[in-house]
Amino acid sequence: MVALEIEQLSKDFATGFWRPRPYRALDALSLRIETNEVFGFLGPNGAGKTTTLKLLTQLIYPTSGRISILGRPPGDLEVRRRIGYLPEAPYFYDYLTAEELLAYFGGLFGLRGAACRARVGDLLDRVGIGGERRLPLRKYSKGMLQRVGLAQAILNEPDIVFLDEPMSGLDPLGRRDVRALILELRDRGCTIFFSSHILSDAEALCSRVGIIVGGQLVTAGALSEILAFDVSGWEIVMAELDPAVLPDFQARIRRATRISAGRYAIEAPSETEPDRLVADLRARGARFLSANPLRSTLEDFFVQQVAARRAQPPAGRLMPEG
Repeated sequence: MVALEIEQLSKDFATGFWRPRPYRALDALSLRIETNEVFGFLGPNGAGKTTTLKLLTQLIYPTSGRISILGRPPGDLEVRRRIGYLPEAPYFYDYLTAEELLAYFGGLFGLRGAACRARVGDLLDRVGIGGERRLPLRKYSKGMLQRVGLAQAILNEPDIVFLDEPMSGLDPLGRRDVRALILELRDRGCTIFFSSHILSDAEALCSRVGIIVGGQLVTAGALSEILAFDVSGWEIVMAELDPAVLPDFQARIRRATRISAGRYAIEAPSETEPDRLVADLRARGARFLSANPLRSTLEDFFVQQVAARRAQPPAGRLMPEG
């Protein structure tokens, strides 16, 4: 079943003061997101990610194109009951406590009394807010506010969640907790559509990703399809290595990078037999530390796609008059 369908979605903003002209921030975006999928929406700053999420939640309206969420238009009241949203920079009335804030949002979804208090307490536990839940939000750090915002986004047990930079402001423990929560939501049948600059998180979480640059989608698909995960080489770390012996191995290695005195990271092509290379280096007095296969990562692919797109004329552009 299709959870989210976007067809030829475009958004123009007026720019300029005396003679405003339309600027195309999003250009003919088309995507299909399946139910129970974690989809990563990736792109550099200003690419159109936040614009897309605001269009999906009807905070702004499209210039053209069509959106279908759970088989209905985004303004449908039933759809609104079944979605959750975390904006990029959530702002809450900061004299409320976390408990008071979530109780207020719970009331909007019809939760009352003991059921609401139990739901709020459970969510704050899940996002790692402990005794601080009774402090006013103005005393929270950015990472703690992000956790409260995530709890708000899933308060109504949504079928589809839109997350705009959910890892923003989180420390490594917070990122780990949020990754676990996203996978937990997926396992219970929720669809997650999130934008992120942290590509390692997208690579760990997503079944599919899309990359947007300059308002245009440049690629979308399963990670296994868009990346070549075959081994492209080897990184071998050796200690007590005399640099004078490296020229004797130049036909078998790509480069050797000095880490510290006598310690080198050696990159070898995939056709090199790592066991034989290590044995030969040890025979020359070096000590073996580690060997790791080199594979293409999502970050490598992302950088390639952004660089290729930026080499072309910009898609986000002033539209002709008339």
